[in-house]
Order: sequence, then structure tokens, then C-alpha cells
Amino acid sequence: MHKETIRETQTDVLVIGGGTTGFGAAIAAARQGLDVTLVEATTKVGGVMAFCPGMPWGGGYPVDRIVGGLIEELTTRLSAMDPPAAEKRACALENFGPEIVYDHDVATLTMFEMLEEAGVHLHLGTFALTPQMSGTRIARVACCDRNGPLEIAARLVIDCSGDGDISAKAGVPYALGDASGAMMAVTISFHMVGVDWQAAFADPDPYFRRYAARGVAEGRLHPDLARLYLMRGFHEGTVFCNSVHVRGVDGRDPVAVSRATQEGRRRCHQLATFLRSDVPGFAGAHMSMLSPTVGVRETRKLQGLYRLTGSDLARGTKFADGVVACDNPVDDVMRSDGGMTHDAALEKGDYYTIPFRSLVPQHVENLMFAGRILSADAVAFASVRGMPQCMTMGQACGTAAGLALDAGLAVQNVPAGALTAALTAQGVNRLAVPDRPADAA
Repeated sequence: MHKETIRETQTDVLVIGGGTTGFGAAIAAARQGLDVTLVEATTKVGGVMAFCPGMPWGGGYPVDRIVGGLIEELTTRLSAMDPPAAEKRACALENFGPEIVYDHDVATLTMFEMLEEAGVHLHLGTFALTPQMSGTRIARVACCDRNGPLEIAARLVIDCSGDGDISAKAGVPYALGDASGAMMAVTISFHMVGVDWQAAFADPDPYFRRYAARGVAEGRLHPDLARLYLMRGFHEGTVFCNSVHVRGVDGRDPVAVSRATQEGRRRCHQLATFLRSDVPGFAGAHMSMLSPTVGVRETRKLQGLYRLTGSDLARGTKFADGVVACDNPVDDVMRSDGGMTHDAALEKGDYYTIPFRSLVPQHVENLMFAGRILSADAVAFASVRGMPQCMTMGQACGTAAGLALDAGLAVQNVPAGALTAALTAQGVNRLAVPDRPADAA
């Protein structure tokens, strides 16, 4: 039997996962002169914004001021195109601030270009499988692509995978879901193209409940479609449909995800048929850009130096090591038999920050994690998971990687003041820096 040769490579920083979080981490680390390798299991960067086309970047403007940093740079780059490929819009949903809508194809292209410009080594179609430990450090990560096994030796690892597989295998404790283990529903989305916006959005109810109730009562819509999440797409006449949620799916299980994807596709087709027949403005429209898989919101929440809580949010806590501002509502999605919530996380007009300590494990010296695997309770997690916040969390870890490697520090010892000062210099807003409080709203 032929024995496959294990290819080997080395890098300063290995970023696992090419979603918005990994994008932020890879660029931030590479811009500090580090050799950066980004591995992504799929064929695109951008994560949910690429695979659920049109998913707006919600949460980008806490108290109506952009969070800054890379999300602002990307948005500015897209907005400056002719014609513009992004713009700021008000969100129609309860307790959400303004969001960034964009042409997802142009956005994905631009993110690839920014990674190229930063000199990031990008490996698509590559799975990170197992960390190889050397004491309290990750020495290398065993990966695999279509050409076989690949081992990447790294001085520092940033886990932006969304599921935290490598972190968990490296010994980082974690929790699943809420106190009972229930995780948020997964979602599959699509667009309706050729919609008469004026007719479709004449009803003041942003959730189209009157129409949905009839469809559910008549058995033409699944009971979980009692509220419809229909939002104007970036291009006129397009409507982003983010309504189909499938409960009780363990996003770590590829078989469960496959089954949920097929069930979700059936419900999407059911909804598209209903929209054409029953909702004004949709009669001449057709379904397009059906997501190839469900979007998974929640699996592992890793244990960090600090666990962010709902109480921290309610108090509007601005941590000394805060790395990004946020005022998103508690956006919980159909855990177990629960419903959908958009409850305000804190007093209107205030914001909180996400601490860097929630992105750092207690014991592994050269590992950080960011995005939806951060250390947080279920309430805090339901607020912090917006893509602008995830991108900036990644940017913070990439920046911290430079500070740690330059000074020969374990990630647990990166000085908070130096990190927040560096992020502030990169344009991230509202952070505390030495001898100065967090920026005023």
C-alpha cells in the first residue's frame, strides 16, 4: 500500500478559519511583518457573509458610530467604488442599530485582494485536524487537503474556526449552548429577485406576521415561520430572506448539518412559493442564491481568562482590555422550544466592550481564539456575535500576536495597554488606552 508523504511547512502565525474573524486576524498579523498562514475548509473567505449571500454586517455602528479598524477599512473601500458596493442602512428589526449592506460578490473579491496585499498565505479546502502539543504550547497542527496530509509548524495559533475544534483538542475547556446545552437554531437563507419593493414593504410590520399567520394556519408554512425576516437586499428589487431556522442541530456533526440543510432547503422552497402567491410585491419574483449549507450560529464557547456575562453587558462595562465596542440586542434564535428574541442588552444610548481576556485560554501559551467561540455566557454570546465585532476580535488577536512574538511573551501576558493603544492606532474606536478612558460615545 502506498504511504502518503506528510508535507511540512512552517509559519509565524497560523490562523484557522477564513470567516470574517479569521480575515481580521490574518490581515492584522501580516501587517506587522509576520509570516501568516490562513487555512479555510471551504472554497471562499468571508464565512457566513459569503455563503448566506446578502447577510448584512449588523452591529457595525454601536450608538451610531462605526467600530472602526478593518471593518471600517473594508466598508470604505467598497463604498468608494463606482458604483458603490456597500452602504449604511437602518435595520428594520427591533433594537438593532444601523447595519452595512453590500454586494457580497464584490465584498468577497475585495477580501481576497486585501489578504493578497497583506501577503497572507491562503490555503482553501484545507481542514485543521489535530494540534501537536509541546508542553503548554501548540508545536504544529496536522491538516489535510485534497493532496493529503500537511503539518504546519507555527509559533502562534489563532483559532477562528467557529467551532473551536483545535482549541478543544489542545485541552481548552468549553461549554455547549445555554445552561441546558441547547444551542441556537441553524439557518438557511436565499434571495427573492424581481420584487416590487414599494409594494412588498408597504406593511409597517417588519416581520410580516399577518401573512405568515395565514400560511402557518393553512399548513403551507412551517410553524417556525410565524415571523418572516425579509430585508431589502443591496440591489434594488432583491429581498434577503433569513427566515428558515432549523432547531436542535449540533453544528459540530456534519451528518446533522447535512440533514438540516436539506430540510431547510425544502422550507425555503415552501416560503418562496408562499411569498409569490400571498405577499404583495412578490408575484413576479423568483428564488435565487439559495445558500449551499445552513449557517451555524453556536457550538462551543471556550473557557478564557474571563467569561463575559449578560450582567457585564447590562452595566455597559467598558473593560480596560476591551477590544471592540458593541450595543447589539440579545439576538437569541430558537433554542430548544424557545422563540426568537431581540431584547435590548443594555440601556439605549450606551455600549459595552468585549475584553481581550475572553479570547485567551488559561493555560495554552501560544493560542488565542476569536469570533463565536469566545468565552461568554449564553446571554452575552447572543449579543456579541455580530460580524463587525467578530472581525475586530480577530484583528485584536492578530495584533496581540505581533506583541507576543516580538517580546517573547505568552499570550496571557500581552499588556492590555499596549494592545488597546495599538488597536486605537489602527482606527478601532472607543477603547481604553493608558492614561485615557474609553472614547466618549
